[in-house]
Amino acid sequence: MDSLIAIISVGVIGTVLGVVIGIVAKVFAVDVDERIEQVEEMLPGANCGGCGFAGCADFAKGVVAEKATPAQCPVCSREDVVAISDYLGIAAEEKEKMVALVRCSGDIPNTQRSLYNGVRDCQSAVLVAGGAKGCDYGCLGFGSCAEACPFGAIEMRAGLAIVHKDLCVGCENCVAACPKELIKMVPAAATTHVYCNSPEKGAAKRKVCQTACIACRKCVKASGEEDYMEIDGFLIRSNYENPPSADLVEAAACPTTALRVDTEHAKGAYGGEA
Repeated sequence: MDSLIAIISVGVIGTVLGVVIGIVAKVFAVDVDERIEQVEEMLPGANCGGCGFAGCADFAKGVVAEKATPAQCPVCSREDVVAISDYLGIAAEEKEKMVALVRCSGDIPNTQRSLYNGVRDCQSAVLVAGGAKGCDYGCLGFGSCAEACPFGAIEMRAGLAIVHKDLCVGCENCVAACPKELIKMVPAAATTHVYCNSPEKGAAKRKVCQTACIACRKCVKASGEEDYMEIDGFLIRSNYENPPSADLVEAAACPTTALRVDTEHAKGAYGGEA
């Protein structure tokens, strides 16, 4: 008799708990917008974090909630952006492709370096007297940026990080990984850059790097009134709002070759073979 009572009691308690759980589930149920799943499926699925969200699923939620736009995904092509925008019934934003630029041309043959026996990682090396490189503003060459790139767009060649712009999607992981803050996002359409980031005077730069920008201003003079170049103290930079063409490289005849065309960069103009 006691066993029967126990069985009945357990059954009643189970039934009551089931009812309570069902009620609670209905009260606290969160409606899932089916558009989120659909948008996520339309995304490339890289989960690179370049959009500023935790991943593609989180980004899809942000897009549907109008906290982000499809064009914020660095991996999405123009076609992807249009497709997602059409699905959600919103206007497709124009998207300019941005790629990473390592503002240094100081490879091993052209720079002064000291012996370094520490951890082969840029973040660790910079803690040891700023690294083994003579230039305090140059690429350390241990490849932290290459390891951070989920798309294999960065190659280490002769102690220098080389970005292959055809593979770069602009996720900016490399920007965060570089302790020297050397890497900048620039328009993919720009072809001519100053591969130097040192603010030191020209004479000081040349002591430690043969390819540094010495601020001779030949490129500034060659650009005339076109305003292709910007003067930043003892450093000249490309004006990416009005980027210079490849013709300026020949016209300026940069004495240190700090001013270069990115296609030359990819072909091994920094001392290595492509």
